[in-house]
Amino acid sequence: MSKEEILDVLVIGGGPGGYVCAIRCAQLGMTVGLVEKNPRLGGTCLNVGCIPSKALLHSTEIFREISHDAKSHGIQISGLSHDLSALMKRKDSVVEQLGKGVHTLVSQKGVSIVTGTAKLLGDGVVEVTNGKKKSQLRANEIILATGSKPVELPFLPFDKKIVVHSDHGIAFKEVPKKMVVVGGGAIGLELGCVWSRLGTEVTVVEFLPEICPQLDMEVARTARRIFIKQGLSFQLSTKVISAKLSRGKAVLRLENEKGQSEISADRVLVAVGRLPFSDGLGLKELGMKIDEKGRVLVDDYFSTNISGIRAIGDLIPGPMLAHKAEEDGVACAEILAGQAGHVDHDMVPGVVYVDPEIANVGISEKQAKERNIPVRSGMFPMSANGRALATGSTDGVVKVVAHAENDRLLGVQIVASGASELIASAVAHMEYGGSAEDLARTIHAHPTLSESLKEAALSTDGRGLHSL
Repeated sequence: MSKEEILDVLVIGGGPGGYVCAIRCAQLGMTVGLVEKNPRLGGTCLNVGCIPSKALLHSTEIFREISHDAKSHGIQISGLSHDLSALMKRKDSVVEQLGKGVHTLVSQKGVSIVTGTAKLLGDGVVEVTNGKKKSQLRANEIILATGSKPVELPFLPFDKKIVVHSDHGIAFKEVPKKMVVVGGGAIGLELGCVWSRLGTEVTVVEFLPEICPQLDMEVARTARRIFIKQGLSFQLSTKVISAKLSRGKAVLRLENEKGQSEISADRVLVAVGRLPFSDGLGLKELGMKIDEKGRVLVDDYFSTNISGIRAIGDLIPGPMLAHKAEEDGVACAEILAGQAGHVDHDMVPGVVYVDPEIANVGISEKQAKERNIPVRSGMFPMSANGRALATGSTDGVVKVVAHAENDRLLGVQIVASGASELIASAVAHMEYGGSAEDLARTIHAHPTLSESLKEAALSTDGRGLHSL
């Protein structure tokens, strides 16, 4: 890439949204540059988020299954132990392998990769700083894909040792004896389960009356009961009001309707959400419109109020999920090519990769009622599924929510082994405006866990075949 060259598109941020957007732009015949501040592409997801956490979750799930369930399968185990350093080494090798793969993929697709920190100067000019070296790039279109960062509580700042966020929570050098997780969402539950399986006493403190607010109450309650059975404890409708750090421990003061109390821990994982990351981009200087949550405001074509600058992924409204960012990136690229790119954020599935997994798409029954939408719902317990019984995966439930008048699928919630894979079937039906009847009439192989979706759909009008 020469200094004089004016690119068709310059993407800032090499995470799932950014690098996928860059690839799609290149496929559509555009000259594309991709600026990423880190030497390895993949962003938070690949480097310190989705991929390393899933590697840890899988490793610890194997350990837990062997230690807790092997005997029931007639398998005798003695002297079982874990090696944390080896477990971390495997996680790092997975990240390294994927990182190299992404770099190769992007470069071979014809995208020019530039390492450094970007700042918008206006009129299609971007300054890139790499150490002491500065350079300028020019592009007809700039796409911001800089992702997000963990929320930091003002009275509980991260010290990276005792009070940590998810980046640190995947890289402890030793297994904590006690850990408090502040926040009962996906990140908190996943990392809480990782360390609980390795022997940490984990307490989840959640401000809301139930975990996973995207779920209907009975589904979330089912999930929490499973976590309790696995060893986690919960303090719901509870907030942290202060904290003291001393001698390698934290003492948190909690408050709920019963009054105040204290809890101590070796580690405090703060997982109360994420914020758009736009530090150093120069957005305010350009006069870019940003909402109260720090999100860049865009129209249906991902355009900001500044001509020639668009934004995607965690930086804009919508679910802060890697697959949503990818779809944003593809749609944005196709719009630039004059095609009809579009992403329906209501069709973005969410997953908590615990065991059993939790997955959902669309709206819940509670949300439907809040919008005055008449609904019918059906539920099916995994304990009544033949494959679940055969594999010992009977914890969980499937719930299907349909419009009471036209039967259109509005939402599906799953707590089950493999829910992250099962939810794709629901998304496919909902994408074309399918009904509960469509899902119920879809032939599912027997015996499979996916039959639970069919049964829940049948149950929306009382036709369930394998449940009372």
